[in-house]
Amino acid sequence: MATMAAQRDLLMPRQPRGMGKGLVLALLVHALLIVALSLGVSWHNSNPAGVEAELWAAVPQVAAPRAVEPDPKPEPKPEPPKPVPKVEPAPVKAPDADIALEKEKREKEKLKQAEKDKEEAERKKKELADKKDQAEKAKRDEERLAALRDANLKRMMGQAGATGEPTATGNAQRDAGPSAGYAGRIKAYIKRNIVFNDTIDGNPEAVVRVSVSPDGTIVARRLTKSSGVPAFDDAVLRAIDKTAVLPRDTDGRVPPTIDVVFKPHE
Repeated sequence: MATMAAQRDLLMPRQPRGMGKGLVLALLVHALLIVALSLGVSWHNSNPAGVEAELWAAVPQVAAPRAVEPDPKPEPKPEPPKPVPKVEPAPVKAPDADIALEKEKREKEKLKQAEKDKEEAERKKKELADKKDQAEKAKRDEERLAALRDANLKRMMGQAGATGEPTATGNAQRDAGPSAGYAGRIKAYIKRNIVFNDTIDGNPEAVVRVSVSPDGTIVARRLTKSSGVPAFDDAVLRAIDKTAVLPRDTDGRVPPTIDVVFKPHE
């Protein structure tokens, strides 16, 4: 039992030490409380002034703060308008149809001009051809008249000093060709200078054309037909070169060219 009592005493709160100060403070607090209660009772005994309130909303509302107007600022002065640069309008391209028509027009003009140029060229060409024909005709007429004058002159001169036979039908003063026996005389004149001793079967002929100056000097000779025997042809040509000068014809002239025929067996 004693043990249980000791345990209970241990569980009980201990009494504070020094009760004097605590007591004084407790009394002071109680005194102040009494004074406050007295003042409160006397305040409740006074008649309060009447207060009226007007209800605007079921729920209390608080007003928002008033908007503050900004200070007026001076309006900026308008700037003078800037000059607008002049812009040349861009060339408007013609539609494809207009371009095609313009191209066709130019082509037609070119063709027309080409035709005009061609006609002008043909006209000038025809004029030149006509002038040329007229000049040639005038030249032929002049040549024909000149030939007639020469023929008349020769006929008159031939009749005055003609050397032909009485039965001659020409109108020249002399015969143009050599006399009938002149070729034989020339042939005999040259043949005496031919040196050829070879034997030849048959009697082939060699023809030589001899060119002579007016005084009879042989200036050229050419074999126009070979005898087929080169040795004989060479012998004839050497003989002509050795002869050098031909005798004159009966009229005192020497024909400018004469063909002479040579055969080995003559």
